[in-house]
Amino acid sequence: MSASDTPDVRQHMDRLAAEGIDVVRVIYPDLIGTDRGRDVLRGHLPSAVEHGLAFCCAVYHTTPRGGVVPIAGGLEAGLPDVSVHPDLGSVHALPWEPGVAWCLGNTTDPATGAHSPESPRDLLRTVLARCADAGLRPVVGPELEYFLLDEAPESPTGWRRYSRAVDGAVYTAGLRADPDNHLLRTLRQVRDLGIGVVSGNHEFDAGQFEINLTHSDALDAADRAFLFKAAVKELARREGRLATFMAKPFNDAGGSGFHLHFSCQDEDGRNVFDAPAAPFGLSDTGRHAIAGILAHAPALAALLNPTVNSYKRFGPNTLAPWLIDWGLDNRSAMIRIPPERGSGARLELRLGDASANPYLAIAALTAAALLGIQEAQEPPAPLEGYGYDPEKSRMLPMGLPAALDALEADTALVDVLGKSFTDSFLAYKRDEVARFHRHVTDWEFAEYSYHL
Repeated sequence: MSASDTPDVRQHMDRLAAEGIDVVRVIYPDLIGTDRGRDVLRGHLPSAVEHGLAFCCAVYHTTPRGGVVPIAGGLEAGLPDVSVHPDLGSVHALPWEPGVAWCLGNTTDPATGAHSPESPRDLLRTVLARCADAGLRPVVGPELEYFLLDEAPESPTGWRRYSRAVDGAVYTAGLRADPDNHLLRTLRQVRDLGIGVVSGNHEFDAGQFEINLTHSDALDAADRAFLFKAAVKELARREGRLATFMAKPFNDAGGSGFHLHFSCQDEDGRNVFDAPAAPFGLSDTGRHAIAGILAHAPALAALLNPTVNSYKRFGPNTLAPWLIDWGLDNRSAMIRIPPERGSGARLELRLGDASANPYLAIAALTAAALLGIQEAQEPPAPLEGYGYDPEKSRMLPMGLPAALDALEADTALVDVLGKSFTDSFLAYKRDEVARFHRHVTDWEFAEYSYHL
């Protein structure tokens, strides 16, 4: 029986036809979380399900500007294929593009049928399988910030901040800091995409916005965060604008964060972090998870702060954590414990920035928490008062090279994430560092050219 003859595929095909969808855009994340994909005409979708769509494996080794990094299994192997199979259970009609739907794809090695070790979605699945073996089901709520930019041919970058003249409009909505109603329009469009959008507001800096997503199982949360980022960027492009999730795009503004609210449920759906009679209202499992994240924080930085630019977001009074600490409802700590307990008991990891690949960020957070739980680690005393005192807590790596070294040295975390994936990620990112160090920046020219 071919794929087109199975009841499941026929059901999906009938639904697509009934909704007037004749093109399915099959997309999947590359190593840095960029959406890659192909438009497939509806009539050819069953064949794509059965045989997969062929892509060059170098999609995982391609830099943002089109270079190919020499990673094992890529250039030296003759650039073989990966096969991408549409996941029909993830089909979402695009509200802004009639007749088109998005569909997530699963990547495999066509020679073996095994999952690609560099596939971020499959890496997260592997980590979650370890959690399932331990009787735990992670639940995640993503929070993402981004900057909206308008074209500015006179600018050195070609872009300027949307509504740049408005400062001090943090936590606002409406036209005060959003004269073109970008937020309202975007909220409605991504709501209709069906990815669990809850609310949004103008954030701290001019032209900066935050949109919140619901909590759900970790893989679903990563899928929705990935689709959300792709959707926001696509909607901005339709208006001739740029939505960037870059960590810190401007010298005179703060950065954009990617905060992750994290808890675990047992096999009966009970929140295992909650313990009303225990210290801080947190169970042993909750405290052990905190301790695991603190212990592996230097390595986590490589995956949650994954660019050279990421570390320019760190520093005193930025509300971006650069010390390894935790606190009770304390936004100056790397791990904040929100005040809710019961089913809402959770931790908020504030380490990540918006450039992080959602799958890798959630996989790394989950792996570190799991290690802490399995090793019954205990955290130090929580931070009291305003943080950012390096005499009280260890510092995170303050640059990408140090973070990559910390990841490579963290053998326990590497064991959970997989050595093949980690080696590829390290090679890819060290190439980024090398390219950056060879590049002459505007700062260097302004600093040195006239007087030296």
